[in-house]
Amino acid sequence: MISELLNPAYVCQIIAVKTCGEARRLLLERDFDLVIIDAPLKDETGESLALHAASREMTQVILIVRREFFEAVSAVCEKEGILTIEKPVNRYIFMSALSLARSVYNRMKKIQTENAQLRKRIEDIRIVDRAKCILISLMSMSEKEAHRYIEKQAMDMRITKRAVAERILKTYEDL
Repeated sequence: MISELLNPAYVCQIIAVKTCGEARRLLLERDFDLVIIDAPLKDETGESLALHAASREMTQVILIVRREFFEAVSAVCEKEGILTIEKPVNRYIFMSALSLARSVYNRMKKIQTENAQLRKRIEDIRIVDRAKCILISLMSMSEKEAHRYIEKQAMDMRITKRAVAERILKTYEDL
């Protein structure tokens, strides 16, 4: 039934397994944007599998549980960002949860991209600062002169300040 609901939602590929063991093997082999667990499975309740899947960097998890277990399972799983739905599954609630999971995934992807850009900028600053320290200590420049030297070299050579800094490090660090 879940596969039928997912097809119109523009899901590219659906892989269905019957046990937590099979699911864990698949999670080791590749990444998934979305994992839907219709609990209980043959070998587990599904809660630990949901927690395992949610621990992966970008995987969204929807856990479908029996009504009598919903509150207890939901209390544990919500802390880990797992969407929990109770059985019997209402089509509209499922589609809302799917939409919410997609929104959260897109937001996380955006944050991940921004995070990578910030990490790169921080690394660029570190490398430029190390190069400035070398220029200050070995060439007796002031911090302002070292900064201006790196900027001017970058403009004149039409390369980034980081590339200039890396050249300086390569030239002078072994001294």
